[in-house]
Formats: sequence, C-alpha cells, structure tokens
Amino acid sequence: MNRDSPPNMVHAGGCHMAGKRSRSIERSGALRWLAEGIPACTHCRPDSGLGYLEG
Repeated sequence: MNRDSPPNMVHAGGCHMAGKRSRSIERSGALRWLAEGIPACTHCRPDSGLGYLEG
C-alpha cells in the first residue's frame, strides 16, 4: 500500500468510511473511475451525488 496504489473505492468528501490514505480528486476523475468499474462506497453513495448512472 502506497500513494501510487490504484483506487479501490470512490467516496464522497467527508465520508466516515474513507481511510487515512484517501485523497481528493476532481469530479471528472471520480466519474472516470466509476465508469472503469471502481465501486462506489455504499455508505456515502458518491455515484448518486455525481449523477452517475451505471450503463
């Protein structure tokens, strides 16, 4: 586990489930990760907040 590890989950800002090693990204990056199959946190639901609909 290091700073260059690939993402394993997308969280909304302030999510209590995000770990200490989380970092913020721009909206476009979060949408890209969701589209690439990185799962959204089931607690904070960033996919809903971003308007992402799985297709």
